[in-house]
Amino acid sequence: MQNVPQHIVPRYVKIAVDISTRIVAGEIQEGEKLKGRSILATEYNVSPETIRRSMSILSDKKVVKILLGSGIIVLSKEMASQFILNFQDEESISEIRWKLNNLFQKRESMDQEIVTLTNQMIDMYKYRRLNVVIPVEVMLPNNSNVIGKSIGELGIWQNTGVTIIGIIQNGQVIISPGPYYTFSKGDKILIVGDETAIDCFRTFIHEFHKTAPAVHTDDKGHD
Repeated sequence: MQNVPQHIVPRYVKIAVDISTRIVAGEIQEGEKLKGRSILATEYNVSPETIRRSMSILSDKKVVKILLGSGIIVLSKEMASQFILNFQDEESISEIRWKLNNLFQKRESMDQEIVTLTNQMIDMYKYRRLNVVIPVEVMLPNNSNVIGKSIGELGIWQNTGVTIIGIIQNGQVIISPGPYYTFSKGDKILIVGDETAIDCFRTFIHEFHKTAPAVHTDDKGHD
């Protein structure tokens, strides 16, 4: 799994925020003329072009006014404060987006690990029984109380001993559905397991009660 790069704020934006902060703090007053681009470039250790882009942002936000041939004048302390607040909101959104991307990648990695473990379990059945494992197709009753619940929430493997390797739904096969799959009416469930486990599964989907306590799977899962 690759790491999602964090949001990087451009240097010219950081400078615009810094100058706005100095205006709000009173270090630079409304109506005051800012230093020239070359001086600011030296002060912030950047190119004059970077300073130009910073000033363009502040001009767009009505924090400063660029006067051709006369320099840059500070217009509004209030607009400088608003610019800082908007910048902080955007930073928070970017951070949340990065965290969500990380969670989705972790979930994808977990799903892949579940598929791997499922395949390993099938291989173990093959080794123990010395023949090819043939999945058993079980039709989910329309009035079953497992409808609307996920594989992981029901703890299928823990409660019955079978492994669900596929779901047939509307003529399509979902391979290795994983613990997040939610059962629906009309599902045909493909399972592997010994005869006792299969019988237990059939009983489970007919007799499961909504009031039954949820079974929590471990981090790696088996379903």
